[in-house]
Amino acid sequence: MGFETTVTYSCETCVLKGTIKNQLTVFERKVLRMIFGPTKERDGTWRIKTNDELDELIRHKNIINHIKA
Repeated sequence: MGFETTVTYSCETCVLKGTIKNQLTVFERKVLRMIFGPTKERDGTWRIKTNDELDELIRHKNIINHIKA
């Protein structure tokens, strides 16, 4: 059972308001950053992945689109 299944359990009965969408998006980003880890730069420093990099990695299939589908 993936995290999407756990997070989206019974979501077909709930209304997605702006604050809930924001909270789900923040939660999803935290989980994705843990899964994909940091990025090592050419100079040897590490940084967290940007939101755009995460979108590319998941091919724009975010949790809000999953719930709406």
